[in-house]
Order: sequence, then structure tokens, then C-alpha cells
Amino acid sequence: METRTKIALVTGGSRGLGRNSAIKIAQKGLDVIITYRSNKEEADRVIEEIQALGRKAIAYQLDTKDIKSFDLFIKTVGDHLEENTASRNIDYLVNNAGTALYSPISEVTEEQLDDMVDIHFKGVFFLTQKFLPFVNDGGGIINISSGLARFALPGSSVYGSIKAGVEMLTKYIAKELGSRKIKANVVAPGAIETDFGGGRTRDDKNINDMVSSITALGRAGLPDDIGGVVAFLCTEDARWITGQRIEASGGMFL
Repeated sequence: METRTKIALVTGGSRGLGRNSAIKIAQKGLDVIITYRSNKEEADRVIEEIQALGRKAIAYQLDTKDIKSFDLFIKTVGDHLEENTASRNIDYLVNNAGTALYSPISEVTEEQLDDMVDIHFKGVFFLTQKFLPFVNDGGGIINISSGLARFALPGSSVYGSIKAGVEMLTKYIAKELGSRKIKANVVAPGAIETDFGGGRTRDDKNINDMVSSITALGRAGLPDDIGGVVAFLCTEDARWITGQRIEASGGMFL
């Protein structure tokens, strides 16, 4: 009997950690669906890279802050899957999409905080909730957090606090979905050299040097340091891991 190819959906998969995760997942033999917020060209390039690996891939536009759009998005994805796989289901949902906010507590506006909650918490919560009927039993949810949920750096109060909420939410998902053998885990990167937050870690030498100095392995992280961890959680090798926080930070602030 032919084994069905598993499918992972990665939000924010057109660049940075999401792009790297999508490609590494494809290298594990899964087909991949990615979302992008605005840059279709970047997303198309990722799709081409995944297809060059011999895997199927497709990209959809999605703003994870726009919760009202989720039903149509899931229907569109389901229609595509049903046509191509005879099932509307995926196996793994990777909640990766996000934006940065660097601001001292004294200057954060209500609008800024609401935006971050909508993107990083409400979006994650309701996209997961709405996908639950369409995640195969035995599959998994992977939520992307941050080292900033463990240690505090000035200016990241909103981002770090919301990511801490996502980490607790992940434990609840693991507990409530355990009966379906669905795993839920967190991957928490440290400071990574991407264009996230305007590329601060990558492009600002002072920040890069500071990160290197407080990291046990002596440098800032790269997307390649993270994608493989996410991909591992989308395999049978990770079948006994659930409710866990895996920090991939090179040992920041040990």
C-alpha cells in the first residue's frame, strides 16, 4: 500500500525562519503549504526551491492579524487539498508568522499592543482552533516563540510577554489534543540574523557583537540553526515530544 505523503503548513513561510523551516521540512519528505503577507515574488521563489527538491508546494496570501479571513483561507486550502490528495487535512501546522516591536514600556501605544496581540496570540489561537478539524490525528502543532519569553531585554516587553502566553497556550493544546495523538511544541529561537525587526541582529554590528558576547556558542544565530529543529518536530522521530519548549539560541544568557 502506498504511504500517504504528509503535509505541513507554515505561516510566514516566504522569508527568514519560515522560509528555512519550509525548505527543511520539504527535505524531510513532506509536501508544504506556505503563507505570505504581501510579497508574492518571495513566496514563489520558496515554492520553486521546494519543488526542486521533488516535493509539492503552494503559497497562499494570509494576514494572520485578519482573523475574519481564516474561514475562507482554510476552505481554499481544503479545496486544493481535496482536489489533489482526496483529503482536506494537513498533518502539521507551524505558526511562524510575526512582526517585531521594539519600544520601551513608557512609549508603547494601545494600537501597537493590540496589533501584536492580534498577530502573535489571537492569530495563533484562532488559526489553530479553526484548523483543528483538519489536522490529522497523530499530527502536530509547532508554535514559534522567542528567547525573550525566558529573559528580558529592554524594549521587548510586549513581544516577549505575548510569546510567553503562546508558550502556555501550547501546553494547553498539547493537553487537550493528546487524546488525538496530536503533539504541540514550541521552538524558541534566540537572536537570528534575518530581516526580522528591520534586520537589527544581522545588520547592526553593535547588536550582533552584544548577542555573540552573551551566547555560549559565541555568535548570533542563522536561519539554518532553526529550520531543522522545526522540521524535526514534523517527523516520526519526534513522536514522543509534546508540551515542550525547545530553545534554539546557542545558549543565550545561560
